[in-house]
Amino acid sequence: MNISLRSWVGVFALTLCGASAVNVHAQCTSCGETAVYKLVCQTVYEERQVTAYKQECETVMDQVEVTRQVPVWETQARERRYAVLKPVTETSMREERYTVQRPVYETVMRDASYNVVRNVTETSEREERYVVQRPVTETVMREERYVVQKPVTETVQQTQYRTVMKPVTTYCTQYADQGCYQDQVSCIPGSQGWPRLGWTQPTQIVDPMTGVVTVQRGGLAWTTAYTPARQVVTKVWKPNVVAVQVPQTSYVAEQVAECVPVQVTKMVAEEQIRQVPVQVCKMVQEEQVRKVPVTTCRQVVERVEKQVPVQVCKYVTEERVRQVPVTTCKYVREEHVEPYEVKVCRYECRKETVEVPRVVTKQVPVTYTYRVPKTVVFRVPVDPCEG
Repeated sequence: MNISLRSWVGVFALTLCGASAVNVHAQCTSCGETAVYKLVCQTVYEERQVTAYKQECETVMDQVEVTRQVPVWETQARERRYAVLKPVTETSMREERYTVQRPVYETVMRDASYNVVRNVTETSEREERYVVQRPVTETVMREERYVVQKPVTETVQQTQYRTVMKPVTTYCTQYADQGCYQDQVSCIPGSQGWPRLGWTQPTQIVDPMTGVVTVQRGGLAWTTAYTPARQVVTKVWKPNVVAVQVPQTSYVAEQVAECVPVQVTKMVAEEQIRQVPVQVCKMVQEEQVRKVPVTTCRQVVERVEKQVPVQVCKYVTEERVRQVPVTTCKYVREEHVEPYEVKVCRYECRKETVEVPRVVTKQVPVTYTYRVPKTVVFRVPVDPCEG
């Protein structure tokens, strides 16, 4: 049986376009008779099973003992001493001399002559040429090219990747603290007390601006009391870090490649040409003549004499004396005592047991089935009498 090359080309083209059945004519070499076969394309789905691992998270509550500081508020009564400056006002008279500018008016004559412009109108006629645009319409044929997209189907081998989880054991280094408590001596500095009124001895003071040494007399003054520093022994933790190797098992994702036949349809661009009638409008220029009346205006200048009286103001300087009241303000120092309340906060230690959530992750195997499409082509004989 010998099949011509043209028949196989037609079968391959129809298979690419998605045909399910094609008639093929084959000629036998011994008897010379022509046999007809039908090529049938059928899509078969092949089932495959894959085992994957899914991560599931579970929340576990741990009991932890926590020590926290609880604030306790107390109210204390205190006194605040402050100084007030009281203003005392005194009024006195002061002599002030000032200068005054007194205006003096005079009348003078000013030349206010001006020019008068008079218009003289004349009318004449002028010839004017202008161009007119007249539209002319014509029909022409224009060649238009356009692109048409045609679909072409091909079967290609596509590489698909899937992820497989593999267990890997690693060792990590963890550090544990195996220390102990030791005694440590610390110094608590003294504190500054509230200012109070006390007796001071006479002292010598140097003025920082002039450098002159002056003697300050003794008497009552505000002084500040200080509390001396003290030594306190406390327990201090001395750390001792030791390295420990701990095994850990984790799952590492690995990709596996598979080749799968896939039908791909792509668009092929094809250029076509067509003739399109287009109307074109052209503008034709024509020259025309018209007469336009023109009016000319000529100006004539005339002089008008005029004298205007003007008042001129001059200022004469004079010195005057007046009494001005002056107010002087002095401040007198007064001391006041004001009671007030202060809220003091102290902290108390309390132990409580709380629940701390912790997430535990585990791998669960999951088996699922997926279907892979595969195209099968087989040949079926056709009776020539059935047409």
